[in-house]
Order: sequence, then C-alpha cells, then structure tokens
Amino acid sequence: MKKAALILLLLLISSCAEKLLEKPDNLISKDTMVDILNDLAILNAAKNTNVMVLRNHGIEPMQYIYEKYEIDSLQFVESDRYYASLPEEHEKIYIAVEAKLQDEEDRLSTEKKERDSLKRVESEAARLKTKKTKDSLLQSGDKKIE
Repeated sequence: MKKAALILLLLLISSCAEKLLEKPDNLISKDTMVDILNDLAILNAAKNTNVMVLRNHGIEPMQYIYEKYEIDSLQFVESDRYYASLPEEHEKIYIAVEAKLQDEEDRLSTEKKERDSLKRVESEAARLKTKKTKDSLLQSGDKKIE
C-alpha cells in the first residue's frame, strides 16, 4: 500500500512539472499581453458604464484591440490559453495589469484634483472681481450724493 501511494505521489509530482500546452508559434509577448488586457479592462468598464458612447463612436472592443495590436482572435486566444497554463506567468501578467490600472487611476485622480482646485481659484477670483465692481459702484454713487 505504501509503495502504491509513493508511486502515485511520484506520478503526480512529475505530471505537475509537465507543460500543459506547447508554446504557440505566434505567441504574444508578456508585455503586449499586459497592454492588451489593460485596454480590455478599460474598454469593458466603458462598455458597462455607458455602452452608447462606444456605439456612437463605432467602437467594438475586441475589434479595436485586434486592430490596435495587429493580432487576430486566434492568436489572442492561443496566447491567453498558453499563459493560463503557466499559473505563475499568468499571475505576473495580471499583477502587472492591476498595477497599470492603479497607476492610471492615481494619475486621473491627481489631474481631477488639480482641475478642481483651478476651478475654485477661478471662481473665487470671479467672485472677488464682481464684489469689487459692486463696491466701486456703491462708492461712486455715495460721492454723487454728497
């Protein structure tokens, strides 16, 4: 019984080291896969938020990706399946995508804060200018009465 368990364990360990899929001839590089998956995440978010914006601009997310990266659906699927068969590589790709999305979110948040503070400054300047104009009209009106 112990020998059978040991043999089964050895078979299991050796099968884990085996590659599940052969590397495709037209494999998309890891960096490009990160870019593709990043763009797909953004496009899917846009599609889920307001699909009419994409429709009005004639954007079909997957067709856009294929044209932008000069790939076809088969190449994308084969590359994605290959990386999925290598869990560590697949995880690294998705961690890189997540980091890229977070960087973009941080950048947009910073830009929004800057725009908001500029609007506040402009609004305050306009308010002060209006107040100064009103005050000067009151002062000139006071002089005529005297």
